[in-house]
Amino acid sequence: MQISGLAASNARDPWIMITGFLLLGAGAVAFGAALRRALGGQARAGLGPTAIQIAGVLVIAAGLLRRDHALLTAGPQSWHNQAHNVVSAAAYVLMIAAPVLLARRFRPDRYWSGLAAPLLAASAISAALLVAFYSAPEESWDGLVQRIAVTLPLAALAAVGARLCLSSAER
Repeated sequence: MQISGLAASNARDPWIMITGFLLLGAGAVAFGAALRRALGGQARAGLGPTAIQIAGVLVIAAGLLRRDHALLTAGPQSWHNQAHNVVSAAAYVLMIAAPVLLARRFRPDRYWSGLAAPLLAASAISAALLVAFYSAPEESWDGLVQRIAVTLPLAALAAVGARLCLSSAER
């Protein structure tokens, strides 16, 4: 089952996935703000933190604009199901773009440069997996591919968060 199907109205416990969407989105908004401050404000931070924050808002919207059915082939789709699809696709694009933008910003910075290659790798692999995901959305392996594609950039951003915590502790 795809991730969004777990929050559908006919899912077994949709509140768990909806809560996950809301917390992930709120965390991304807060993380983007903290990262921007740590990198010296908007002009010095670049677009990465902003992309993270916008992706967070879109993840919240995806959680509130629920799918109609747990399975994609279960029947007609409402406007909020269609809006969920659009918002989710935009969030995926930003989840891939944010690590690329951060890698670009981090490369010349000695403190952050070690994260540039992992950020780029996570985005590249995630992008390839999302192409596979969208090309065959009803295959039995699709839910696993989606989960890996979503987890990779989040793991890369978690590494940035860990480095951010270290930089705060060193001050």
